[in-house]
Amino acid sequence: MSDTNYRIQGATGEWEVVVGLEVHAQVTSNAKLFSGAATAFGAEPNTQVSLVDAAMPGMLPVPNRECIRQAVRTGMAIDAQINRWSRFDRKNYFYADLPQGYQISQLYHPLVGEGAVEIEVEDATKTIGVERIHVEQDAGKLMHDQHPTRSYVDLNRSGVALMEIVSKPDMRSPAEAGAYLTKLRAILRYVGSCDGNMDQGSMRADVNVSVRRPGDPFGTRTETKNVNSVRFVMAAIEHEANRQVEVLEAGGAIVQETRLFNPDTGATRSMRSKEDAHDYRYFPDPDLLPLVLDDAFLDECRASLPELPDAKRARYEALGITRYNAEVLTAEVETARWFDTLLQAGAAPVAAANWVTGELFGALNRLDKDITQSPVTPGQAAELLALVADGTLSGSLAKQVFEAMLETGDAPGKIVEERGLKQTSDTGAIEAVIAEVLAKNPNQLAQYRGGKEALFGFFVGQTMKAMQGKANPQVVNELLKKALA
Repeated sequence: MSDTNYRIQGATGEWEVVVGLEVHAQVTSNAKLFSGAATAFGAEPNTQVSLVDAAMPGMLPVPNRECIRQAVRTGMAIDAQINRWSRFDRKNYFYADLPQGYQISQLYHPLVGEGAVEIEVEDATKTIGVERIHVEQDAGKLMHDQHPTRSYVDLNRSGVALMEIVSKPDMRSPAEAGAYLTKLRAILRYVGSCDGNMDQGSMRADVNVSVRRPGDPFGTRTETKNVNSVRFVMAAIEHEANRQVEVLEAGGAIVQETRLFNPDTGATRSMRSKEDAHDYRYFPDPDLLPLVLDDAFLDECRASLPELPDAKRARYEALGITRYNAEVLTAEVETARWFDTLLQAGAAPVAAANWVTGELFGALNRLDKDITQSPVTPGQAAELLALVADGTLSGSLAKQVFEAMLETGDAPGKIVEERGLKQTSDTGAIEAVIAEVLAKNPNQLAQYRGGKEALFGFFVGQTMKAMQGKANPQVVNELLKKALA
């Protein structure tokens, strides 16, 4: 995709937007990065805090192997360089929710090096570079709405493991940033290294934006912190880029600073001047040895990777499923797993894909449920599709059976037997009904035989109505053609 697709038209000419994202993804782990404290979401404040998390004197951190494993698997999923030797650093700053007075991170020697994520925007592909993935501990949380004059500190998140996934400044539009974040979230959820629940704070993005004249060097960037949805990331880029253009065209200069995004107004505001690395006085953490990864550990990580979204989509397309349906079915890992189970139960791929993206998704939308809450199991769906394929059910009867399945949870075969919904291909019975339909509609019959062939659908509809939708449509069509001739 051409980088010239998105431009801001200012009073003095065109401006190009340059975007990079730093995505903070909470690692899927039952314990924190350097302690055994729990990481469950929604716990009462300060109930998941170990002595290490609270920075009690003499408490030493011990790396959580599972957190390192998940970060390595994530790196492998984006075909990134895995560094066999990495090291933790102390990032020194004072804040009330940081009891140690420093954050343990990885500045100089990260666990994962360069990788890439391929995105699609407007049917064109583009590769977004990933500069690094490093592992670090999260800070606590300040709570300002509990008391009119005081702020409280909740240390439940203190020490929770994060992967900071730093992109290169390769994105040139809000749409590209949205596509990148969506794709990255899908990969993390397929791998199982992060649940991707942005509304719960387990995945959030710092958005770096600058503008320049096309072809010029990069401009001064601002960083908008902790944006927690794809839509908000795109809105923040849109607002911030336009703000910078207005400043520059008015003769001003962009200040390198940290900003906050207001989801209610769609605007960003200044928070503080942007610190550089030297402001944090990084130095190697003396309490932690370097991480050294051996072949056995790397082999285990690689072997544990699942089929990833792009590979799964390609497999679906090879089965004859349309590209659009394949993209829909692989967008969320739960949907892909549900569909794979449906195929394993024997459903024909193309018919199954059409049914899932049409009938099932429509029903779940009406019920305000997602695929994990579906009242119909993949096995039941496979049975329903088989009844259609072998001629037991017509399309209209299948819809009736499906509605009954949603209401009762019963298997389709049971519903067909109990309600007498089996499709009939009895030519004698169908011919008798056709004769009645033609006899009741002499005017339409005369018009049809006079050349108005569009009325054929009218006769099909009347026949199916008279047989309560239980006639085999193919047999009805064949017998009607003979009768009308």
